[in-house]
Amino acid sequence: MGDSIERFMEEIEPFIVNQRRKRHKYPEVGFTEYVTTYELHETLNGKGFELYLGDDVLVSDKRMGVPDDRVLVANERRALDAGVPEAFLEKMKGGHTGLVAVLDTGRPGPHFAYRFDIDGLPIEESQNPQHVPAAEGFRSEADGVMHACGHDGHAAIGLGFAEYLADRQDRLIGKYTLLFQPAEEGGRGAKAMVEKGWLDDADYFLSGHVGLHPKESGTVAATTSRFLASSKINAKFIGKAAHSGLEPNEGRNALLAAASATLHLHSISRHKDGATRVNVGTLHAGTGRNIIAGEARMEIETRGETDELNAYMEEHALRILRASAVLHDVELDLIHMGKAITAEADLDFAGVVERACAQSETLKIVPELPIGASEDVTYMMDRVRNQGGKATFMIFASPLPAGHHHPSFDYEEKALLAGLETLIRTTEYLLKGGEVREQLAD
Repeated sequence: MGDSIERFMEEIEPFIVNQRRKRHKYPEVGFTEYVTTYELHETLNGKGFELYLGDDVLVSDKRMGVPDDRVLVANERRALDAGVPEAFLEKMKGGHTGLVAVLDTGRPGPHFAYRFDIDGLPIEESQNPQHVPAAEGFRSEADGVMHACGHDGHAAIGLGFAEYLADRQDRLIGKYTLLFQPAEEGGRGAKAMVEKGWLDDADYFLSGHVGLHPKESGTVAATTSRFLASSKINAKFIGKAAHSGLEPNEGRNALLAAASATLHLHSISRHKDGATRVNVGTLHAGTGRNIIAGEARMEIETRGETDELNAYMEEHALRILRASAVLHDVELDLIHMGKAITAEADLDFAGVVERACAQSETLKIVPELPIGASEDVTYMMDRVRNQGGKATFMIFASPLPAGHHHPSFDYEEKALLAGLETLIRTTEYLLKGGEVREQLAD
């Protein structure tokens, strides 16, 4: 089997690189991944998968932080201009992006599930000639949007894995569910897919993330620890605009309320029981230098090493936001835009992955690495484990010229091949016999 996998990896490499770069050139932010979803569908169509779109992929009212109608409509027009057929787009309208591909062999065996997130970030990509995507011609073509976290590569890994399954479907047993998830950024999309029931009978759940740790490509963490819970909140302060010279007394300054909140949010006492975080990511206020600001908008997030620690940070953040509004006599609207919970990978998966990849000439498996950030894949891991299945989240390490969510973020594409090979070898190993499943169940 090892020789067969090595041959496949050699053959699939150009496809993986091409798919990653194609996705990188056309990034789309969460719940607007219309072109991405269409192109994923067209790549998988006719390969033996049952493909699901729109309302069939997720529970609509469980989505979090869906863009407003104006943004959705603009992106739907953009998708039409980019060649997405109107009939296809109709199935996704209103931000119902993402794709599920199911290969059911009809033969008794385990149910494997895999998650690959597909959204980009609202970041203008670097044009520095030292930045590889710029130098090699696959820099983002979308103004103000880029794949600055590796989800272009995750989609490519998913497509490569689908090719492997499709090529061998006559010899496989069991069922394989591939979740191409929208809106991971901000913790907005996973829960809606979970609530659709895709994972309710999954025996094994495998996912992973490229980068995160700047180690040599080919290094793969079999399991991940230290997921931070997180809450994403939008705050709008509504005051009253007035002439700053003629009648400043008539104004109610939303900008000052937001500025006060910003200062005090970052002064929340950190908790003794573990890591806690808060960040004001954006603040927009006012319309001119001689106008008392009538409105201010903020995007903030809290994080905690446990759900309880995040709740502590969120509670204090909300208190400060409300108090700042009262202090400056303005109104406050709060919208909860996203959430991620803590979860644990099955750390005993480390031994399985190590044994599965023992024959590889390119992989270096380490048992576990911490993530130290938030990921809404935790909803999926939690559902699988609560239903009696096993779940792991891997890290496909790579040297990083710049950190995640930076305009110059990039990674070595060899890391994608390492991730794909690890998924293939681990799946094949688990298919070998019941004794492996029994070991994991102990």
